[in-house]
Amino acid sequence: MDVIFPVAGLGTRLRPQTWSKPKPLVSVAGKPMFEHVLDRIMPLNPGKLVFITGYLGDQIEAWARATYPDVELAFVVQPEMLGQTDAIIRTRDICDDSALILFPDALFEADFSGLAELDADGVIFTKEVEDPSALGVTLVENGLVTKLIEKPATPVSTQATVGIYYFSAIADLYSAIDEQIRCQLRTRGEYFIADAIQLMIDGGKRFITSNIDIWEDCGNIDALLKTNRYLLSADPPSPAQRAGSVIIPPSFVNRTARIENAIIGPHASIGAEAFVRDSVVRDSVVEDGASLDGVVIEHSVIGSRAVIDGRPHQLNVADQTKVLL
Repeated sequence: MDVIFPVAGLGTRLRPQTWSKPKPLVSVAGKPMFEHVLDRIMPLNPGKLVFITGYLGDQIEAWARATYPDVELAFVVQPEMLGQTDAIIRTRDICDDSALILFPDALFEADFSGLAELDADGVIFTKEVEDPSALGVTLVENGLVTKLIEKPATPVSTQATVGIYYFSAIADLYSAIDEQIRCQLRTRGEYFIADAIQLMIDGGKRFITSNIDIWEDCGNIDALLKTNRYLLSADPPSPAQRAGSVIIPPSFVNRTARIENAIIGPHASIGAEAFVRDSVVRDSVVEDGASLDGVVIEHSVIGSRAVIDGRPHQLNVADQTKVLL
């Protein structure tokens, strides 16, 4: 089984972090978001990892080759953002058997153990949500998916798709994408995988759903920090205390980070070679090489090699005065 990662997007909802790095390489709980995703995939012993890149794709390729030197990797480029299946069809010359397609916009806990013995043509992984209006949803009858609807305007189902799809024969999806493009089946001007799968279902292919319990979105800053809290709490690191500083769990502090007279945590992640002095950092991600001196931050993301220096204040404050700094 090959695993396909469409990662060509601009990541606009994570700006300004994604001005200088692609969304999958934004850090959360001590390492790039993408690495957390692959931690959940590598136990499957995939045949190939296939990356569909675009925006800042050279960074993804360099990171993947450095992090997974012993894994078979392949890279293709999506030059224009024309949609999901416009990206996926570009893997046709690389994948020819079963495949898992995974849009790495979120962290998840999913059971992939039964895929090899699957008695169906594919699996759509879903999660029960209260408001599916920003997601795709599935309609199921007698255990089989009958319809996929992308971002429904009116509520029709609470079983939302989470961007993970398995195909017993990826060639069947490629054929459906050919038909989708030939018929110009687009949603809001883009080619979505939901429309291609619907063509497969209408043509007699059988899809089932697999519900997952954990799905933590990383699509914007608030969601990224929520995922950081989840990861730190689910598998709490044990960072060594630093002399003169306090580290409040759950928090991650890279062993190469310099911490001086600081309070770190809870729910703080401090990257490699970062420097934090005379500061308080809680519910935040501080990426590799960033420097904080004399600041108090919370619910913040500080990018790699960013420098933030606090400023001492000289105050003459009268009785019963309230000052917010």
